[in-house]
Amino acid sequence: MVAAVATMAAQAADKPNFVYIMCDDLGYGDIQCLNPERGKIATPQVDALAKNGMTFTDAHSASAVCTPSRYALLTGRYSWRTKLQAGVFSSNKGGHDSLIKEDILTVPQLLKQAGYTTAAVGKWHLGIRYEDAEGNAVRTADDRTTFSLGVPVGTIIPNGPTSRGFDYFYGFHHAKSMDTLIENNKVVEETSHAKVLDLCADKAVSYLADRGSDKETPFFLYVALGAPHSPIVPSDVWQEKGISPYADFVMHTDAVAGRIIQAVDDNGLRENTIVVFTADNGCSAAPANSSKLESEFGHYSSGPFRGYKRHIWEGGHRVPFIVRWPAKVAAGSTSSDLIGLNDLMATCAEITGVAMPAGAGPDSISMLPSLTGGHSSRQDLIHHSSSGRFAIRKGKWKLALCAYDGKSAHPDAGAPEFQLYDMEADFKEENNVVSQNPEVVKQLVDLIEKQITSGRSTAGEPLTNDIEVVIYKERAENIPVKKAKKSKKSKAEKE
Repeated sequence: MVAAVATMAAQAADKPNFVYIMCDDLGYGDIQCLNPERGKIATPQVDALAKNGMTFTDAHSASAVCTPSRYALLTGRYSWRTKLQAGVFSSNKGGHDSLIKEDILTVPQLLKQAGYTTAAVGKWHLGIRYEDAEGNAVRTADDRTTFSLGVPVGTIIPNGPTSRGFDYFYGFHHAKSMDTLIENNKVVEETSHAKVLDLCADKAVSYLADRGSDKETPFFLYVALGAPHSPIVPSDVWQEKGISPYADFVMHTDAVAGRIIQAVDDNGLRENTIVVFTADNGCSAAPANSSKLESEFGHYSSGPFRGYKRHIWEGGHRVPFIVRWPAKVAAGSTSSDLIGLNDLMATCAEITGVAMPAGAGPDSISMLPSLTGGHSSRQDLIHHSSSGRFAIRKGKWKLALCAYDGKSAHPDAGAPEFQLYDMEADFKEENNVVSQNPEVVKQLVDLIEKQITSGRSTAGEPLTNDIEVVIYKERAENIPVKKAKKSKKSKAEKE
């Protein structure tokens, strides 16, 4: 019996636990240790995590907005290969089919093959439907409140996280329905959105306490915090602690991350647990009141980078990414390797020794070599804006297949169709060198066209996208350019 227990413990040690904390709309520059000169928000908990782990300085979400970023994280597949070519899932009276089709392997499903138990806490935003106990569709009420799903407590969620590989779920669907809390596959409570961040933290801490009493079973805990996404609702404890309400909410979010990390340590899980801290995309400028933060306080939520959430520029998708793994990762280390959140699946597969089925994680490359002092084999990465504009990064070069920010503005008259930036010399993306480097442009165009049309960006047999992907949106939509503004004549000129 003793030998059997010892063997089980050894096997568990070979398979580390995963605690993956993903914030919502948190800018790269909102973390103090990543933006020491232009960051004015204190984030001591995440800073401490960085001191005890590895900081990645060139990590990217797969999209500059929420739903597609989460899809890629959990499937290792770019979301623009699905029907969602732009934007996110919004509120819908009848709900949505899951963006993750049943035949698409997810990270928790992969890990369950290795004996893991899996849980998700927080925001889902990948599509849910509503049914009653008999399986009849339930529609949201016309008079629902702003942050409620508007369905009765007890409503069944047949296609939520527990249908996509998670053994347990507690949380909400998206920011506009965060008052409606779901546990496993059922609506269980209506609450106040101001309480949701701490309620989710409580569930994560409770889950870790349970895992601490069962160290023989490895686990994957995905904590998708709904902060600092709007509504900006720091708790009473955190109000007026920083330079603005948004700063207060970031500080509150940092404290919640610290609670979860501390729970890992308090339950004897530290040495064999990989803790990841990241975000789904860049800071959302309007709710954060970024212009005021910059002009009055000198705080830049995107750090040194251009753009914000929704943009094709770096501020839209370059995200904080910090990993603590005492058994393998050197404390206080830094990696400049290019990585994507879509690399989680391949990384989990290599760490646990589970073979990825053919066709699974077609855009995922393991970052384990980076974590252990080497380098990831990733050479390129595709970026995607809220309006469905593409960019590709390879080495020092970044080519954006649009003439502007990739959000909604029309290009100015005379602007080149594409943008090419040397990210080593011009990481602020201020000097478009597309006309000076036609050979580089051709190489990158050929590469992105191949990766999009072949259904995968990794090695292997070609796969099929769910729908035809429109690569050149301006050409397809025939978007007009802005007319050059006429300069106003002075009074003297008029006279």
